[in-house]
Amino acid sequence: MRKKIALAVAAAVALTTAAGCGGRQENTNTGQTGQTTGSCEADAGRVGIATGNTGGVYYVVGGGLAKLISDNTKLRAQASETGASVTNIQQLVKGDFDIAFSLADTAADAVAGRAGFEGPQKVQALARIYPNYTQVVVRADSGINSVADMRGKRISTGSPRSGTEVIANRLLQAAGLADKDLAPQRLALRQTVDGMKAGTIDGLVWSGGLPTPELTDLFTSMGTRVKFIDITPQLDALKKINPVYDKGSIPAATYKLPADAPTIVVPNVLLVRENFPAGNACAITKLLFDKRTELEKVHPATKDITRENATRTDPIPLHPGARQALGG
Repeated sequence: MRKKIALAVAAAVALTTAAGCGGRQENTNTGQTGQTTGSCEADAGRVGIATGNTGGVYYVVGGGLAKLISDNTKLRAQASETGASVTNIQQLVKGDFDIAFSLADTAADAVAGRAGFEGPQKVQALARIYPNYTQVVVRADSGINSVADMRGKRISTGSPRSGTEVIANRLLQAAGLADKDLAPQRLALRQTVDGMKAGTIDGLVWSGGLPTPELTDLFTSMGTRVKFIDITPQLDALKKINPVYDKGSIPAATYKLPADAPTIVVPNVLLVRENFPAGNACAITKLLFDKRTELEKVHPATKDITRENATRTDPIPLHPGARQALGG
């Protein structure tokens, strides 16, 4: 499994490098935007995809999605590394990207115009995709056995303006903690894992699919010197903020753990601006499900992308083109 994930990351890096560092490029689709026209075919043009940290699943799956779009439509897609959810939505609205990965809770904040967003953001969903698992890992010698035990500790809460940071802050608040109560480290996942290995970071919060390549590396390198902690006591408080949060578990086989690790899960969504061309939205959404087995080769998390859940994006509106593709 580690070999497969490593190859997938390498493939994603190659895709992103080939695409360059830029985000959105010109799109020559001249059809009516945000409306269904009966056509489910993409016009020629370019689309930029906002993903996440290089060590995360968004980045790997985003590279695979870009290749899928480029190989099967007239569009040429580019996947780029970003800080993830909050940043992705901000840059999507700004026009730097055309498609963005996001946690559903962050996307819900965006359409409501709350938390890190100034006013409602005009974004819509192509589909609900696989779930993210909130993965809270600490050094075994840190003395941390619960979120409350993080007081006074060096905890990485994720990249600034990421969905991970949103969830991390909510977990801390649910446990009665604030930034001033610990030494927060707002780091990308690669830097976080390096800090865990070096002993300069006591614990981390990460929201990602299973397995996350960098965490595979962490558990492979450190074994029983790191462990998951149970964060489910904070679930009720999080559900009061957003009912999208739910209980889940990380299978022991994922990182060769001694037992399954209980945790909190949240769905992911693929977002576009509300004026994204309907034909492009329909074609990309249809492709996501018609060619899902190709994405599964890129990362196993995509096995959890299902038509049954695809339209369950509330309160994020489903794009009309996506609704056409999904027959709903």
